[in-house]
Amino acid sequence: MKKILTLTTILLLSANLLLAQGNKHFTFHGTIEYNKTSNMWAMLQKLINKDNESWYQPMYDQYKKNKPQFKVLKSSLKFGNNQTLFTPIEPEYTPNNFGDELPMAVQNNTIYTDYNTGLSTSQKKIFEETFLVKDTTRHIKWKLTGESREIAGYNCRRANGLILDSIYVVAFYTDEIPVSGGPESFNGLPGMILGVALPHENITWFATKVTEQPVDEKSLSAPKKGKAGNNKSFLTVLQNAMKDWGETYAKQYLKGFSL
Repeated sequence: MKKILTLTTILLLSANLLLAQGNKHFTFHGTIEYNKTSNMWAMLQKLINKDNESWYQPMYDQYKKNKPQFKVLKSSLKFGNNQTLFTPIEPEYTPNNFGDELPMAVQNNTIYTDYNTGLSTSQKKIFEETFLVKDTTRHIKWKLTGESREIAGYNCRRANGLILDSIYVVAFYTDEIPVSGGPESFNGLPGMILGVALPHENITWFATKVTEQPVDEKSLSAPKKGKAGNNKSFLTVLQNAMKDWGETYAKQYLKGFSL
């Protein structure tokens, strides 16, 4: 009798689980709004070393006195038909202060990604020039964890990974949006990435709102203007442009442009 009751309990729990999964709502198309938050005080402090401190330290001290610690920028991600288009939203002010143009702290990329083909097109605005970088989607080796949190009304699971060989990434994705995309070039998880943190780089991206709505196919098209190239040729252009820069500054710029 006890065995029969145990078996009945298991069957009931399984039925309830299947029913819950059957009632789960999935979002296949719409728009996600993100906030990118940069810890400017921490970023700018990393640029100061013994070779430049006589010049940078006073500017850094002045920045801390007059500017907030955190800088927030907005962007949107349209998605549908297993495609995404990430678009920065221009800030209302014109950057003209020490550190305002630091690549890690701005948004220079408009990125179209087709996950059906595994290809992406990125329009990058750098040094008053526009580049059009076409290549395969970024490969990130992720490790899923058991941690979860809610973001913009969606239950998300945590994953850890590395980009550019050494930059530690924490991401939160939801399988309720079955598209393997995310802000900027972050992708490769079994659902949409709604939160990203680069703890050692002092940057986060988190979704603030998800709007489920049909997306016009024409609005999910790749940018077309810019000097054509791929990731390798683009990196070569950057390295050549920065060969006379100081090592600390050049390193920060390269990382920012490569995100």
